[in-house]
Amino acid sequence: MSGKVHLVGAGPGDPELLTLKAARLLANADVVFYDALVSKEVLAMISRDAELIDVGKRAGRKLLTQDEINSLLVSYAQKNKIVIRLKGGDPLLFGRAREEMEALRRARLDFEIVPGITAAVGAAAGARISLTDRRVASQVLFTTFSRGETGHLSDGGLNWAAVTPETTIAIYMPGMHYGEVAARLIENGLSPETPCVVVSQATRAEQQIRWSTIASLGNEPQLPAPSLLIVGRVASHAEVQSFEDWGGRSRARALPSDAAHELRSAEAQQN
Repeated sequence: MSGKVHLVGAGPGDPELLTLKAARLLANADVVFYDALVSKEVLAMISRDAELIDVGKRAGRKLLTQDEINSLLVSYAQKNKIVIRLKGGDPLLFGRAREEMEALRRARLDFEIVPGITAAVGAAAGARISLTDRRVASQVLFTTFSRGETGHLSDGGLNWAAVTPETTIAIYMPGMHYGEVAARLIENGLSPETPCVVVSQATRAEQQIRWSTIASLGNEPQLPAPSLLIVGRVASHAEVQSFEDWGGRSRARALPSDAAHELRSAEAQQN
C-alpha cells in the first residue's frame, strides 16, 4: 500500500484564509514539502510530528531542482506517508503542479489537489478592488515576467493581441524593477495613464499597497516580496481623494483625474 500526495494551496499568507480541508491535512501530515512563499503562520499549523522539508526558491536560488522534488514526492508516498506539497497561493497557478502530477502518475501514486486562494485574489482583496467589473473590465489575465539568461525581461510569449482596455492584468512576481515592467506594458500598447497597484505581502500583517499608473510605476519604491502588480481600469482609486492607513498596513494615493473621469464615464453609460 502506498500513501497519498496532497498538492495543497497555502493561500497568500493569512492562515485564516486556508480551506478547512487544507487545515485538516496540515494537522495530520507525516511530511510536508513547502515553498518559500508559504507564511510562517501557515507553517505553524502543521503537525508537530510532521517532517518539514524546505524546497523553496529564494532570490533565484533553488534548494532542490524540480526533478529532485518530484523524486522525493514519489519516494515518500511509496513509504505509505501522508505527503503534502504545500505551495503559496493556489498550486495550479505558477506552481509547476503539472510536472509533479506527471511524476506521480508515472509512479502510479494517488494524489489530489486542494485549491488555495491565489495571490491575485488575495492582493485584490487587500486593496479592496474587484478584478472584474461589468462596466470596465470583462476579462482577467494571469501572467508572470521573468529574467532570462541574457538578463533581459521576458513576458513568456504573452499574447498581447488578447489584451484590451477591458483586461485586468495580474502580474505575479513583477520583480524589483517596476520601470522595466512599465516599459514592456507601454511597448505593447497599454496607455501610460492606465491605473495599477502594487500589493506586497497581501493579506499579511506586513501588507503594503501602492497606487500608481503605468507612467509613474518606475518611480515607486521597491516593496518586499512576495508582491503582485494589478494593471487595468479596476486598479483606479480615483474615487478616493485621500486615504488613511488601513490598520497601519497600507497607504493609498488618489490617481490622476483623467483615470477618474474614465471610470465615471463608464458608470454614466450604464445608467
